[in-house]
Amino acid sequence: MSTPSNAIESNLVENRVFPPSDAVVKAARVSGMAGYEALCAEADRDFEGFWARLAREHLQWNKPFTQTLDESNAPFFRWFGDGELNASANCLDRHIGTPTENKTAIIFEADDGAVTRITYKELLGRVSQFANALLSCGVGKGDRVLIYMPMTIEGVIAMQACARIGATHSVVFGGFSAKAVQERIIDAGAVAVVTANYQLRGGKELPLKAIIDEALAMGGCDTIHNVLVYERTKTACNMVAGRDKTFTEVLAGQSTECAPVAVGAEHPLFILYTSGSTGKPKGVQHSTGGYLLWAKLTMEWTFDLRPEDIFWCTADIGWITGHTYVAYGPLAAGATQIIFEGVPTFPNAGRFWQMIERHKCSIFYTAPTAIRSLIKAAEGDEAVHPARSDLSSLRILGSVGEPINPEAWMWYYKNVGGERCPIVDTFWQTETGGHVITPLPGATPLVPGSCTLPLPGITTAIVDESGQDMPNGAGGILVIKRPWPSMIRTIWNDPERFKKSYFPDELKGYYLAGDGAVRSADRGYFRITGRIDDVLNVSGHRMGTMEIESALVAKTDLVAEAAVVGRPDDVTGEAICAFVVLKRARPTGDEAKAIATELRNWVAKEIGPIAKPKDIRFGDNLPKTRSGKIMRRLLRSIAKGEQITQDTSTLENPAILDQLAQTN
Repeated sequence: MSTPSNAIESNLVENRVFPPSDAVVKAARVSGMAGYEALCAEADRDFEGFWARLAREHLQWNKPFTQTLDESNAPFFRWFGDGELNASANCLDRHIGTPTENKTAIIFEADDGAVTRITYKELLGRVSQFANALLSCGVGKGDRVLIYMPMTIEGVIAMQACARIGATHSVVFGGFSAKAVQERIIDAGAVAVVTANYQLRGGKELPLKAIIDEALAMGGCDTIHNVLVYERTKTACNMVAGRDKTFTEVLAGQSTECAPVAVGAEHPLFILYTSGSTGKPKGVQHSTGGYLLWAKLTMEWTFDLRPEDIFWCTADIGWITGHTYVAYGPLAAGATQIIFEGVPTFPNAGRFWQMIERHKCSIFYTAPTAIRSLIKAAEGDEAVHPARSDLSSLRILGSVGEPINPEAWMWYYKNVGGERCPIVDTFWQTETGGHVITPLPGATPLVPGSCTLPLPGITTAIVDESGQDMPNGAGGILVIKRPWPSMIRTIWNDPERFKKSYFPDELKGYYLAGDGAVRSADRGYFRITGRIDDVLNVSGHRMGTMEIESALVAKTDLVAEAAVVGRPDDVTGEAICAFVVLKRARPTGDEAKAIATELRNWVAKEIGPIAKPKDIRFGDNLPKTRSGKIMRRLLRSIAKGEQITQDTSTLENPAILDQLAQTN
């Protein structure tokens, strides 16, 4: 384990501060820093009492818990362990008999622009009907169901239906390969698959059922007895007699009432396999009670949720963000949310802004990669600039998935939020279940590029390799010192890997986030510097890849997006390799060499000569999954000159790999 150092921090101090307006503070759920500090003080004063109060206030229990936290088998912590509840009932049934039952739960906009709305009462009926269909197929409490679905209402229904009958779902992003699906079916021991014939993205039909067929044909999936197929399009797909059933067939005659099954608070709600894993899939297991509590609470705290809000998280349900802030959190909080099937650039790169105007979205939550790609599009085509859409309905913006560089933050703040919408730059992970470090819109003064402060009850710290606290201003390893309800419970079927990965002996029982971070000397704000394994050691100097990426993108007249990786170097140990997307056409020949020199000099000026990239490659884009995540493992292979042998089936743009392999 390597510790990120403070070698390059001094030249990257961010001095811009944006405090919340008096009006925002006054109306907020957590009002001002005094409100935030009061919650933190309550958690410090009575840690278990703090969490017990929140769990009783925010969740409906079939059987109340009497023990809040059981630490007897650390790090396998148990929260509210003798209590019983149902996640689906907490998302749907709780709203029946209240005005919320007739409120729109989901506004679904399809790839082609068609819009469907469904109320909470209607959603409950459809979830119950699908739950009955699962029961009729022999699926029951404790069984695992693999979900491989497009981003539609039906995907959320499938997840909620599993929770309703006590089955554990494992959602796989609908872009993963057949091999990835097969590995997850085998590891989870899934008994059924829920999928669709096709998904629609960017005006194209992309197969899903065919990939399931391929996965099952690979062998080892004998536990699968039912494949339920949503007919998203009219295009026929292969159906295996006796195993495969369409939604139309399986839902026929099913009642729209299904009593929710009470499960223990520690019952596995879902298994989610972390993206980009190599070797044996790593299934992150989350509980029902603790996870759902944090999903609902962070909806209210982080997004300052109000009854009239229209919430839009752009994440796919195949990722943890789509679990917590699409499938569970908004419904538990009684929100109206937007679900979008397509891609942000179809039919044009103004799609997000046009949808915000069309649906009067008030809270918008997306990824820095999406923001940066839309910056490039907007600067190349005024017709898709945010200014062309009415974004006056927005009041809060959010960022998720990776650190957002300060210049992208500023563009988002000015051009999308009109310099009036707080940006909640949220740090969290698949393993944390929900936000752990984030500004609160009505409390926290904002600093571009900083996720600011931990949420109340989350004891984050920065330590060295032996678990000793580092002073503010010095980089180190990000840890969480005390358990919290929504944390990972184990790695499915691999408790030893869980302990080794997240609670290494040298860190005193602290949870290891796997990220490097630094706290500012003035405010104690956290800034994530990149994964520990993304810390480069160049001639004895350690620096986070995120720092160099931020410096490159700060060259706002030239650079739209950048990704930095390391490669072995005989002289310096590691050399810095930067992959850059410009705001102009991709340069070649002498022009590419001249721009590369300009960028090296810029980085030297911004950070120091030691941070100058040895290699700079230019591309029209970066290799990204269909969810917008940059595939840095592929960039590492390119930087090393290796032949790409990894699975590239999840890439949106595989042809970009050849382009980026060209040196300047």
